[in-house]
Amino acid sequence: MAKRRASDAGEVSLFPFLSILACLIGALVLMIVLLVVSQLGKAQGRTAEEIQRAQEFIKLKKEIEERKDQDVIVKEKLATLEKLQKELEEKQQQYIKLRKLLATSKDLQDANLKISQKMQKELDDLLLEIEGMKQQQVESKKEIATLMAEIKKRHVPEDKKVPPVVVQPSGSGMPEDTKVYFVEASGGGLKILSAWGEDYRLSASASVVVADVAYNYFLSEVAKNPKALVLFLIRDDGQGAFNNGAGRAENDYKVRVGKLPIPGKGVLDLAMFDKYRGKIPPPPVAAPAPGAPAPAPGAPAPAPGTPPPAAPAAPGGTTPPATKAQTPAKAK
Repeated sequence: MAKRRASDAGEVSLFPFLSILACLIGALVLMIVLLVVSQLGKAQGRTAEEIQRAQEFIKLKKEIEERKDQDVIVKEKLATLEKLQKELEEKQQQYIKLRKLLATSKDLQDANLKISQKMQKELDDLLLEIEGMKQQQVESKKEIATLMAEIKKRHVPEDKKVPPVVVQPSGSGMPEDTKVYFVEASGGGLKILSAWGEDYRLSASASVVVADVAYNYFLSEVAKNPKALVLFLIRDDGQGAFNNGAGRAENDYKVRVGKLPIPGKGVLDLAMFDKYRGKIPPPPVAAPAPGAPAPAPGAPAPAPGTPPPAAPAAPGGTTPPATKAQTPAKAK
């Protein structure tokens, strides 16, 4: 029989380790089996009702979570809805105000339309008036040029000037207390001669004689002295001016009026009447508005723009006793 060869080194045996490992694995498998069996036993121990309740609980819990989320969303929607309702109410109030404003503005628009139409008409009238004034200005310039040429043509040289016209009282004289005021009447105009220190000219048209403030003031002051006399010195072309001026003085102010025709075109010389000439204060600076003459003493003043009553051709009928009916022109 063969003998085993003796080894030089000792051999290591793995049996103890493998056996230990096998035992450990078997023990772990046994423990796992026991745990699974115990869990299966527990599950099998619950009733179907408990399982259903557990499932419903889980479902309800999930629904509660979902409803919480939905509550948040609903609250946000409600806040948005409330905001929209407020905005809707504001819009409705604005709509009502706009309706009222629209109903009112229609009347305003109609009134504004009438005003604009009236203003447009006034503007058109003003434009027409301006055009007329421009045309009249051109015609007036032509007239002025013609008159200037005529004046230049009629200019009298210094050595050929017309001698002054000396106005003198009649031979019988005048009472010492008589105050005489002179008014020159020429073609289309009247001139108060130095009644308050300077001459005053005005047109002799009926409307101007009635409305002129200074002339009515002059007549009202003269009317305060019963012995005063307004002597109209009538030029060759001054009969119409005399009729209007003397008619206003005699009929409305009851002033004593005389007339004296003046021949020629010379300057009036009234030196012989110096002791008889009356003086009145100058017209006030703040005179009444044109068209509102001073009321005549003892008689209501006519309405502005009303022509004076028709004056007779020769107011008074006769020449004042203290003055010649006609004074020939005398050179100094």
